[in-house]
Amino acid sequence: MLAGMTALFDVQALRKRFADTTVVDGVSFSIAPGECLGVIGPNGAGKTTTIRMCLGLTVPDEGRVRFFPTPDHGGWEMPSDALQIKSRLGVVSQFDTLDPDFTCAENLLVYARYFGIGAARMRERIPALLEFAALNHKADAKPGELSGGMKRRLSLARALVNDPQLLLLDEPTTGLDPQARHLMWERLQLLLQQGKSILLTTHFMDEAERLCSRLLVLDHGRKIAEGRPRELIAQHLEPEVVEVYGQGALALADDATLRNVAARVEVSGETVFFYVQEARPLLLALEQHPHLRTLHRPANLEDLFLKLTGRQIREGG
Repeated sequence: MLAGMTALFDVQALRKRFADTTVVDGVSFSIAPGECLGVIGPNGAGKTTTIRMCLGLTVPDEGRVRFFPTPDHGGWEMPSDALQIKSRLGVVSQFDTLDPDFTCAENLLVYARYFGIGAARMRERIPALLEFAALNHKADAKPGELSGGMKRRLSLARALVNDPQLLLLDEPTTGLDPQARHLMWERLQLLLQQGKSILLTTHFMDEAERLCSRLLVLDHGRKIAEGRPRELIAQHLEPEVVEVYGQGALALADDATLRNVAARVEVSGETVFFYVQEARPLLLALEQHPHLRTLHRPANLEDLFLKLTGRQIREGG
């Protein structure tokens, strides 16, 4: 959390074991009002279990999850105070949980009953929520008639029926095409501008860099890094990257001349990544290989993710 700010949501030393495997190992973090915290990590890092413990769906073996403290109240703890917490919380899960038998408007109306919001009051709010989700023309359509992006935006609108202070979003743009993702990002940015706080899990590094004021990197159930995206990149990476690909590119990974002008060299698939403080000497040396293609760019969050967690693909959740 940013210095000097009061936590809206605070997690301390969460641990969870299944049989002999520790899937979450001492994870702590907090979120301030108006802040978006991104949680990233490879498959099996413990992201989903952490979110489930935050939502009271999985009971931690150790640790504490506390929401909404005030100067006069220490806050509510999950799972013992689940009802008080969920009344001020919005959730968009990774998988579609919309009711297929109800229209878009009816999905909002029925969901509002869980929060004790009367039908008359909710009918007044539905047009604004559908307009926010860019679905005002789909009020009478059922989820089966919607595109993937429309369903995700309807899920977001449904999560807003109780006007929550904090939103927990589990991979909200997975499976969406680029246009649908950008529209979802625009809506999330509007919520942040309104002062909402967001906890976001994502596999998209461009999404994390665009939306998140801070990042939490998990691997093997542990927190391995935390901070602002650009600060993490500067802390862990060289500032410039040159990608080299094409027939014969992999042989350059062992080229002594090129290695001497690079701080670090990595290979992924058919591409060689040269990480450098200054790219000009490397680019000059690569002119001796005109048949190869190169891409010179600044280091980004994907580079950070791969350096901290490795380039090996992992199976499982």
